[in-house]
Amino acid sequence: MPNPRTLLAIPLAVALIGLTSASAPPAGKPATDATLPLLVTRGKAPAAALLAREAPWSTTEPGAPAAQPDRQAAQRPLWHFAHVNQPTVDDTTPPADINPTPDTDPESDIATHTNVVSKTATGSPSDARNTDSDSDADTETDNGAATRIRRTDHFRAGSITKTFIATVVLQLAAEHRLSLSDPVERHLPGLIRAKDSENDKSTKGLDGRTLTLRALLTHTSGLADYTSATKGLVPLTPSEAVRTALTLPTTAPGRWSYSNTNYVVLGMVIKQVTGRSYAAETARRIITPLRLSGTSFPGTRSTLPSPHGRAYTHQGRDVTALNPGVAGAAGELISTLTDLDRYYAALLAGRLLPAPQLRQMLNTRAAEGHYGMGLYPQKLPCGTTVWGHNGRIPGSYVRTAATRDGDRVLTFRVNTDEIADPALERTLLTAEFCS
Repeated sequence: MPNPRTLLAIPLAVALIGLTSASAPPAGKPATDATLPLLVTRGKAPAAALLAREAPWSTTEPGAPAAQPDRQAAQRPLWHFAHVNQPTVDDTTPPADINPTPDTDPESDIATHTNVVSKTATGSPSDARNTDSDSDADTETDNGAATRIRRTDHFRAGSITKTFIATVVLQLAAEHRLSLSDPVERHLPGLIRAKDSENDKSTKGLDGRTLTLRALLTHTSGLADYTSATKGLVPLTPSEAVRTALTLPTTAPGRWSYSNTNYVVLGMVIKQVTGRSYAAETARRIITPLRLSGTSFPGTRSTLPSPHGRAYTHQGRDVTALNPGVAGAAGELISTLTDLDRYYAALLAGRLLPAPQLRQMLNTRAAEGHYGMGLYPQKLPCGTTVWGHNGRIPGSYVRTAATRDGDRVLTFRVNTDEIADPALERTLLTAEFCS
């Protein structure tokens, strides 16, 4: 559940733009194959993986938009999967012990510190799954199963949940079941009210009678982030999360300030409007139509579906079992690399929202250019702007980015919640979208 502002502000280090010849990919290999190992060596992650998808949607693919004459003919998508992890560890070795600082420059020493498995397939997501066969495991005789990442693994997606929640709210707006100008009070009476006491500044200026759904979607509500009190470790009900936020100092309404509380409230609005939980409504509107078979809202279930690997905090503690109530509608989602690529491609291709609502989703004016509604842009050094979201929850960091038309998508993940060098994220996106 990170604040993307810091990621947007980090400059691309010159040393990371041009990889040395020792780390350059062989001819024909994607540029990301040279960059991915840096997430393990320099980023100190136990393991990392990516799945890239490139091609317009076939009319026979689940979630395919209507044919558009001005776009190129549909073709079979190209999927590229790569993963890397620290070698020579056993299943009981914590991440803190498997991330030594290399004696030499990590860029020139990648080959001796990591083992990259990279496969490309053309066709359907099932073809991509076939690239992650048992033969991959055979090539990793020195790698521990505790840190290995496979393409089919389920993992916690953190704040990527927000894109799903925003999509459902915008669908409801398109159906005229709510308006983005609606005050919170219209749907959740009495939930947010300003304090009357001049001595209590905590919620001064915040009132559900003037606070709109648009402000929640764009993080301009002024609501404090309840996870600043819980540190993302304490499971709370939605009402408890809001009450916790209301005890914290507010930010200025109308100014952009990333807050998980905003999307917890939106989850409550979805239930009030539809009569179904945000999880059930998202499954009905997005997960089932797109056949996102690896995506789910676990509620309070602490286990991950199979298959899955292990998840660690950046201090090395195993948090594979985790109560998702620490995040709720702001970050509860479990997914897979394939499902996230499929979802963002469908969303940006116009499959899930009518054109006016998709334009609203991508409009960043209210958030000072930082954020739309459940999506944010990132301009890369080559001038390309990608759209997507990141997600951080104990034991997992994920990032999905896509071109505006959804034709090209990349999702990468690490099985820990912090990348030691945050600039590596931009480096990896640059390798994918600027090559």
